Amino acid sequence: MSVSPLLTIGSKAMSASYAALQVTGNNISNSNTIGYSRQNAMLETSLGQFSGSGYFGKGVDVTTVTRAHSDFLTREAANSQSMAAGDAARSEQLQRLEAVFPTGEAGIGYAAATAFNAFVDVANKPQDASARSVALARVGDLAALFRNADEQLNTLQAGVTTDLKTSVASINGLTRQIAGLNAQIAAMQGNGHEPNDLLDKRDLAINELSKYLQVSTIAADDGSLSVFMNGGQRLVLGAEATTLAAVRDGYDPAKVQLGITEAGQTRAFPAGFVSGGSVAGLLRFQNSDLPDARNLLGQMATAISGRLNQQQALGLDLGQPPGAGAPLLSVGSPGVSPASTNAQAGGVAVASYINGSGVRVPSVSLTIVDSDALRASDYELRVDPADPAGTYRLTRLSDGTTQSVVSGAVVDGFRVDVATPLPVTRDRFLLQPVSPAISHIRRVLDDPAGLAAASPVTATVANANTGTAAVASLSAVNTSLNPNLTATITFTDDAGGYSYSLVDTTGALPTTSGTGTWSAGQPIKLNGWSMELSGVPRSGDAIDVQKTAFPAGNNGNANALLALRDVPFVGQQTLAGGVIQPGDTVTDAYAAALAKVGVRVQSAKFSADQSASVAADAKLAQSSATGVNLDEEAARLIQFQQSYQAAARMLQVAQSLFDTLLQAAG
Repeated sequence: MSVSPLLTIGSKAMSASYAALQVTGNNISNSNTIGYSRQNAMLETSLGQFSGSGYFGKGVDVTTVTRAHSDFLTREAANSQSMAAGDAARSEQLQRLEAVFPTGEAGIGYAAATAFNAFVDVANKPQDASARSVALARVGDLAALFRNADEQLNTLQAGVTTDLKTSVASINGLTRQIAGLNAQIAAMQGNGHEPNDLLDKRDLAINELSKYLQVSTIAADDGSLSVFMNGGQRLVLGAEATTLAAVRDGYDPAKVQLGITEAGQTRAFPAGFVSGGSVAGLLRFQNSDLPDARNLLGQMATAISGRLNQQQALGLDLGQPPGAGAPLLSVGSPGVSPASTNAQAGGVAVASYINGSGVRVPSVSLTIVDSDALRASDYELRVDPADPAGTYRLTRLSDGTTQSVVSGAVVDGFRVDVATPLPVTRDRFLLQPVSPAISHIRRVLDDPAGLAAASPVTATVANANTGTAAVASLSAVNTSLNPNLTATITFTDDAGGYSYSLVDTTGALPTTSGTGTWSAGQPIKLNGWSMELSGVPRSGDAIDVQKTAFPAGNNGNANALLALRDVPFVGQQTLAGGVIQPGDTVTDAYAAALAKVGVRVQSAKFSADQSASVAADAKLAQSSATGVNLDEEAARLIQFQQSYQAAARMLQVAQSLFDTLLQAAG
């Protein structure tokens, strides 16, 4: 009887146990290696040998070494990590943006209220140069805060641009790595065994790529994985990687968009194409959150500047002779940016409209006609082939509202004019009525004497009046005011009815008269001025309004400038039929801006926390299925050690039997 089968079985058992020990040892040594998947030695019973007494086993064979892997869990972990990275990137940027809108005394709302309150001292002492200087200084401080906010926003944009460029470089490095691993895996696939370590490296690279972009994968027969962005754009196809690029924004060179380089041409992906990953979070912040914040501040700056300058122009300064007040503030002009893909008139493709000197010349211009009515939004004007000639499609980007306009149309407080070279089909222009305001806002009045504290007209209450009516305020409200028209208002009954006459003291115009009704809280408006009364007039009472004789001692316009503090003019709208829909006061507008930014910050933080929790759960599920458990590996180590020892004992027995047979034969 031969002992060789027993020797064969023993040697195979030792080899199998040793292979299992080797794999277990490798698992233990890589228990802390990122991306490593637990491996297992796969054993298979050797085909038995037939004999007259039946089939006798021939031991065990090591067929291959597999890794613990789940396509579903791996995909879920990558996708959830992609969403978490996108939410975290946006949340981080929004928290930085929140610092641009400080509360309390450091905020723009407080500075605006302080600037308006400074006119209290001017109203109390119209001739006091120091009070006038302080008022101008507070206006300058407000302008400086707007410019500082603009610098902070520019810094945030520069940081986002740098992060996007760095991310694109990392993405390209990862896609090249995945393509290289695909080539190696495909080359080794023919030997019938999977290269587990290379597969782990590829999964780790795809997992890292998912931090930047949300991707999907498709397996090929040769073992390679093709990687695609969620929008369908291929990143890796077999052993070939597609190069992404940080493309300069079509409107703003300070911004970048994600794009692709193919056949020597670089093009940007359309808006919203990128979903998931830190790149999507950065792009959302750059394209939505940051412009919205700039527009909120720009709307405030433009409205404040417009109202202050308008009221300043209605008053009288301390010049000799006194004249209308010069502007207090200047702001940046509305912006118009042609898309870099526009075609010049005639259809010749160029980067933008260029004049003979090589200077960009937009064929679209904006003019602010009502600073109160401006919205906190950018707009896109485009030539749509479906629209009639001479009409343009205008989209308010903050809410997507679209309307058809013609050259000269007034929309949301600004006028759109289109000149030659006329845009052609599919040309696009970014219109920015308010966002450039904060970068160039300046106090332009330096002379305290130039502050127009006086009203052009003064009211006098007749001594013989029997009622309690007194003049609470009198100020000019529009440029139609003619100071040479003296108004005499005589109350005809105790219910507030009155008659008036307007007489031109220069004799240039005939006498004008009429009637009206006064009610408590409602001003009397004539000849471009507005007068509010305190108390109650009686029948026969009279009030005269005439040209101010001594502007140096008059505070009518200073009071009007102070009153702007409580006027809801920011975002004021004129509805159909001339109905005025009030906007916000300056402090309320800043509080609303704070609230809008705060809501985005809290919402982004909540989303980031939620998606991070989901990603952690998905990662834990994947690790539980594919990771190394040291307790389990220690138990297996003992198991395979005992198996090895038993196999060795089997060989000893076989050797002893062989020696016995030799002795018997001798």
